[in-house]
Amino acid sequence: MEISGNTAFYAGLSTVQAGQDRIDQAAGKIANATIERSVSSQSSEAQVDRLRSVDRSRQSDLVSHEIEMAEGRFQVELGAKVAKASDEMLGTLIDTYA
Repeated sequence: MEISGNTAFYAGLSTVQAGQDRIDQAAGKIANATIERSVSSQSSEAQVDRLRSVDRSRQSDLVSHEIEMAEGRFQVELGAKVAKASDEMLGTLIDTYA
């Protein structure tokens, strides 16, 4: 029996890595938005009204980034389950054919 890089185990690990990358990107975007918000909060009263409309769009952006993080978490969890199931199946096959 040949074990190649195309097995379900490697697909699971690849999915875990993709999920981690998705979480990292979303977290970075949230951190950047938070930094920009703190810098813009030091503005004058005249600018505050103008910034409130921008703030609403940033809040929706933050929500979408939080959703991306949740999707990444689910992707990591599912990838781990695929890798674990593949590992258990491989152990069963080896026990059966040994």
